[in-house]
Amino acid sequence: MSQDLGEILVASGALQEVDLQRARAHQRNGGVALEEALASLGLVDEPTVYRALAKSEGMPFVDLSKGKVADAVVAQVPADFATEQGIMPVMEKGGRLIVAIDDPFKRIVADQLQFLLGELEVSCAIAAPSALKAAIATAYGAGVEDAVAESMGAVTDGDDEDSDAPIIRLVTSIFRQALDQRASDIHVEPGHGRVRVRYRVDGLLRDAAEHPDHLSAPLMSRLKIMARMDIAEKRKPQDGRIGLKLGGRDVDVRASILPSNHGETMVMRLLDRGKSLLGLGDLGLGIDDQRWFGKMITRPNGIVLVTGPTGSGKTTTLYAALQELNRADVKIITAEDPVEYHIRGINQVQVEPRIGLSFSRILKAMLRCAPNVILVGEIRDLETAEIAIQAALTGHLVFSTLHTNDAPSALTRLADLGVKPFLVSASVQGVLAQRLVRRLCADCAEEYAPSVVEVNALGLDPDTVLAAGSDVRFKRPRGCRSCEGSGYQGRVALYELMSMDNTIRDMTFRGASQGDVRRTAEASGALRGLIEDGARKVSEGVTSVTEVLRVVGTEGLSPEEEASLSA
Repeated sequence: MSQDLGEILVASGALQEVDLQRARAHQRNGGVALEEALASLGLVDEPTVYRALAKSEGMPFVDLSKGKVADAVVAQVPADFATEQGIMPVMEKGGRLIVAIDDPFKRIVADQLQFLLGELEVSCAIAAPSALKAAIATAYGAGVEDAVAESMGAVTDGDDEDSDAPIIRLVTSIFRQALDQRASDIHVEPGHGRVRVRYRVDGLLRDAAEHPDHLSAPLMSRLKIMARMDIAEKRKPQDGRIGLKLGGRDVDVRASILPSNHGETMVMRLLDRGKSLLGLGDLGLGIDDQRWFGKMITRPNGIVLVTGPTGSGKTTTLYAALQELNRADVKIITAEDPVEYHIRGINQVQVEPRIGLSFSRILKAMLRCAPNVILVGEIRDLETAEIAIQAALTGHLVFSTLHTNDAPSALTRLADLGVKPFLVSASVQGVLAQRLVRRLCADCAEEYAPSVVEVNALGLDPDTVLAAGSDVRFKRPRGCRSCEGSGYQGRVALYELMSMDNTIRDMTFRGASQGDVRRTAEASGALRGLIEDGARKVSEGVTSVTEVLRVVGTEGLSPEEEASLSA
């Protein structure tokens, strides 16, 4: 936003500063937007609040309590779509249809509507919620239920291909919007009389649309058919895959269904195969860290582990390493589930549990093919771990991933799987743990002077950072049209690197705890933590303090310091 909503209202005299603080407290406690808090407390009348909201978002405001929208304009938007999404067509001019919404994040509905209308361009204006609701009721009236029933009759009762077109168009629209918004996942969740669709963008979920409950069955059936699942099975979890080609882009979708008390919920992970792979220099590693990682991946043998939770970018890091090593004189074989990107010159094998082609079985077979470098997508069990370690001890360089919280935990995780400590100590060369944080929007991030608490939270020296003439520049999010008001666009990784020096090997051999390994590695310089890399990226203006602490945690801060950071 070019200016905060509260600041606009205070500057205009519509709101006192003390009332703004009261509204912000209500906002935090109730988990609602500031405009909703102001309206519910009755501090400012609704039209004034939403007129200021439109100004803060750089959008036009429309007063729907005055005048009447032409019937020809109302007819442009189907009644069921207008009522489901809570939008109202206002004006058509020069091939552009302007629709009123009451939430800036509903701008995503414009893309969906534009898809339905074809050539007509759609843009949005802000309206007060009560006026918008009244205008929709006046414009569409009793015809709404008939229109919805008619469209649903076509979906559920018809048997020919044309009758399925509404659901097919809806599914296509869901996937298209998700790709346009750079979503990594789509969540379809029934419940409380609605079907909610959410997208995970830059690691955080956001509402995309809500549909009537009677769309749940046909929507889920369509998605099951596409994913080659059993449409009659509604009691058990199911997994499947969908291959799409949208707008010239090849998209691979991994779908998972989980039965819930409100019906089946589906999560679909999107993989855009058209995106280019990152090189080693594009990962966001610092100069010293990149040199360390480059040294690790050029060793003649041993295991290099990359750890982190699901969706933290581990595969991207490993692919970058493989591309660095991919030469004519090096034979590389991978075992993956799934094979996400096909890389020329590398032998990639897809895990297929249904036919017994597991990680361990592939790993046994690939050792007979005389590889130099081996990638095991994930070490999940003792058998896979032991074969990978034996490969590392017999002259192969092995890359793999583990699901652990930090780098030292990878050593104890292998022991938990049943691997003997002396094998872990002898085979592991280094561990890289990572997390993804949101990258500040380049168009609207603003510089500011950080507080002492923020500097201390990152482990930096306040005397150096806050000194006059310091070249350290902290930035924070503001929000604009290009980032849809979030202040962030895209993600970047934070890395934690741990080298296996003699001291750490000896502690691993003796079965030392994860905490002891961490403290020793930090003291000796064998471990550089996530917070250090986060501090570097904050100092460079890549991300914000709050974003780093959201991912890394605020351990060690007092409740008062945590409160000051979240204020």
